[in-house]
Amino acid sequence: MSQTAAGATIVATFSTRRQADLAVEQLVQNLGIQRTNVFVTAEGEENSSGREAGGADAESGHPGVDTGGAPSLAGAISVAVDLPYEADVARVRSALEQHGGGDIATE
Repeated sequence: MSQTAAGATIVATFSTRRQADLAVEQLVQNLGIQRTNVFVTAEGEENSSGREAGGADAESGHPGVDTGGAPSLAGAISVAVDLPYEADVARVRSALEQHGGGDIATE
């Protein structure tokens, strides 16, 4: 299969930082996407852990530490992936969906 250098950018939003982290982990470790081609940002202007608490943002897990966390829930987490080859779009889109990515757009 020949790959064209047309490329694409895929953007998805996640409700929790944990979902976004797991998606990035799969993209980089399992699919071989360069980490320098993956961008994670808060959707708005404020720092945010997402729309809802999840994972370490929800509770500590350390003995003797209050389990109730108070993460900054100021909006969704956006993950953008710059792909050098358009042939990678389907597998990246699938990985983002698998980890809860929504509003997925290809530019």
